[in-house]
This record gives sequence, C-alpha cells and structure tokens, in this order.
Amino acid sequence: MSEVATVSRLETLLDLYSKGYQSPVIDQTIEKLVNLESDRIRSEVERLATRLQTYEGKYGMKSEQFYFRFMNGELGDEMDFVEWSIFWEMYRSESARYTALGERAV
Repeated sequence: MSEVATVSRLETLLDLYSKGYQSPVIDQTIEKLVNLESDRIRSEVERLATRLQTYEGKYGMKSEQFYFRFMNGELGDEMDFVEWSIFWEMYRSESARYTALGERAV
C-alpha cells in the first residue's frame, strides 16, 4: 500500500471516530501497531545510543556538545566526525518519533 493510500485510510478512520464511531477491533489493532512500532524505534534508539557512546568515549565529549562544535566548524571534517554527526541526527530523529508515539524518551 502506498503512503498516500495509508494516510487516506487513517484520515477516514479519524473522521469516523470524530463522529462517534467506535470499534474495539480497530482500537486493539491500533494499540498493537503503536506498540510494535514503539518497540522497533526503542531498539533503534538503543542501538544508536551504543554507537554514540563509543564516539563519546573515544573523543571525551558528549554527543550534544560534539554536534554543536561540529556544526560550528570547530572540529574539522574527519570521517569519524561525519559519521558521529549522522548517528546523532538519527538518534534525535528516532527519539522524537518514540516520544511522538507517547513513550518517554530513552
């Protein structure tokens, strides 16, 4: 199913629910889907956190501090720094998704 079709179906369900429609089957299905996605994202966040910790230990600074300094051009463009910045961006993005699903940040 395409992204457009998925969004259209979700919008249809949202419209029905906003008009008072209720379905235990849909409620349970959505709950399961959110839980599965939340688990998947949590695993990814944990994997990324482990990668970040490796860089933090190697260079003696937290990822947030590194990223600020890297983006301000203070650290150069070594491959480690480029990779670290990408992992940090991925970590932040996945953490935001996890929070959006109603979970507390990892």
